[in-house]
Amino acid sequence: MTLSSRATRPVVQVLATSTGGVGVHVLSLTRALSAAGWPVIVAAPASTHAVFDFAAAGASTVVAPIGGAGREALAVPALLGATRSAGLVHAHGLRAGTAAGLTHRVGRTWPLITTWHNAVLADGARARWLARGERFVARSATVTLAASADLADRARDLGAADVREVPVAAPLPVAATAPEEVRAALGLRARTRLVVCVGRLHPQKGHDTLIAAATRWPDALVVIAGDGPLAEALAADIAARHAPVRLLGRRDNVADLFAAADVVVLASRWEARPLAVQEAMQLGRPVVATDVGGVRGLVGDGAVIVAPGDVDALATAVGNLLDDRGARERLGRAAAEVAQTWPDEAAAASAVLAVYTEMLSRRSHDRAARRDEG
Repeated sequence: MTLSSRATRPVVQVLATSTGGVGVHVLSLTRALSAAGWPVIVAAPASTHAVFDFAAAGASTVVAPIGGAGREALAVPALLGATRSAGLVHAHGLRAGTAAGLTHRVGRTWPLITTWHNAVLADGARARWLARGERFVARSATVTLAASADLADRARDLGAADVREVPVAAPLPVAATAPEEVRAALGLRARTRLVVCVGRLHPQKGHDTLIAAATRWPDALVVIAGDGPLAEALAADIAARHAPVRLLGRRDNVADLFAAADVVVLASRWEARPLAVQEAMQLGRPVVATDVGGVRGLVGDGAVIVAPGDVDALATAVGNLLDDRGARERLGRAAAEVAQTWPDEAAAASAVLAVYTEMLSRRSHDRAARRDEG
């Protein structure tokens, strides 16, 4: 079987609630599969389908209520229907991996591929409870794919049998609006610097560190594009600190924001291969990012790296760039050069589709062997 051949059984993509990177990745895989003539089913919560138009990418869609941790079993009936004729199932993230693993255990025989996109950030009893879920997902999968080396190591430590690191690539960003128009829409004066951060309003993203650091950049406006559970808390923090920070909500034009930015910031407590950093560097923007997960290996010498949670380090790194146009331009050129070395969206999809081909070929071989034995 080749990537261009038509599979007779569908590939089922399973994901939980997503408004960002995981959904973008599944949409990319769906387009690649459809272009290769493979039938695709995407099973996800209704809210995820509302953000990503998987049907337009060629998929059949199923609503699967994969909610918060501990409620994954509620999705099993929907997944039993979605995977009845599946050739293989690919679950993305631990909640989707748990739901797919539970479905697999009640009588399905398809190969289960699980991609680990994010680390679990928790302490104490919650961390121990979530580790049990990670172990279940690791041991349920036929193949585990990991978006960064630390995730691959974690899956192996928890008992995953076949672990492979694969890239997750951002779509090539296209800025549709001139930077001066973006700045005008934000009400910026000519001398005001623009600092851009794109990320869900969630504790993982470290926006509290960015807000604290922003009080030290009096001639800058910081904009954060994203939505999430911390919206009210972050707005209150901004007001209390009188920080020059504006929450924009979820935006579809993040490439426009990046192209207009003087500096792009990632303040996260953990990331694998953050799509926001990839997009900003592809556009040749100067980036300051935290040294977490797979970030250092991704950016190389194309970004300034600081410790997570360190307000002083972040404030100094961004402040130095805001004060030095030449440094910004040099770092932007370095960013674009590093970005040229990354696998693009097509290459990343091909790496995953090659795993599918291997699994389906192995399944076909095993069935033939059982027939011969019979």
